[in-house]
Amino acid sequence: MTFKPTDPVTSLAALREIIPDPVSVRVRNKDMTFLNGLARAFIALSPLAVLATRAPDGSVATSPRGDAPGFAKVHDERTLFLPDRLGNHRLDSFRNILANPDIGLLFMVPGHTETLRIAGTAQILRDADIREALAHNGRVPDLALAVTVGTVFMHCSKAFVRSALWKPATWPGRGSAPTLAQWAAEAVPSDLDAGQIQDMHDRDAATRLY
Repeated sequence: MTFKPTDPVTSLAALREIIPDPVSVRVRNKDMTFLNGLARAFIALSPLAVLATRAPDGSVATSPRGDAPGFAKVHDERTLFLPDRLGNHRLDSFRNILANPDIGLLFMVPGHTETLRIAGTAQILRDADIREALAHNGRVPDLALAVTVGTVFMHCSKAFVRSALWKPATWPGRGSAPTLAQWAAEAVPSDLDAGQIQDMHDRDAATRLY
C-alpha cells in the first residue's frame, strides 16, 4: 500500500508555526564563510567525514570518507582537500559532482558529541602535488577532491547524546547487524552464499585499503 500523509508540512510558514525561529543569537549567527582555527583543529582530529552530493535527477547520495585523523588537509581558509582512497569503483559521488558541484560534509571526532558541518562546492583533481601530499602508507591516491567552503559551523551534540553513539555499552553485538555480504547475496543472486562473499570482502579489506 502506498503511503499517503494526512497532515504534511508544505511551507516554511507552516513549519515555523510548529518550530519557531531560534531565539539565541549564537544559534542564528554561527555560520562562518571560512575555516577558522577551531574548524582547522576539528578537521585535524577527524578520521571520518560523510560527503553528500546531488545527482542530476535530484536524488542525494551520501558516502563516508575516512582514514587516519587529519586525512582531510586544509589548504587555506576557503579550501580543503580529501583523498580518494580505493573503493568499489561505482564513483557515485564523483559522477554527481561532475554534474552538480554542490556538496555537504559532516566531520566527526570519536568520543566527541559535536560535529563540524561544511557546505560548498567540489571539484575532482589529479594534480600530482596535491595527490602526493595526501599519500598514506606510501600510496598516492589516483584522485583528490578539492572543496571550496561556502559555510561552516559546528553542530550541537543532541543527536549524539540521545543516540549514545560513542558509548560502547549501548552498542549491539557485532553479529546482530546485517552485513554488506548479506546484502550482496540478496541483491545480486549467485552461486556464492553470504559466507563466501564475506570472505571475499574480508580479503578485500585486508589487501586494498591503499
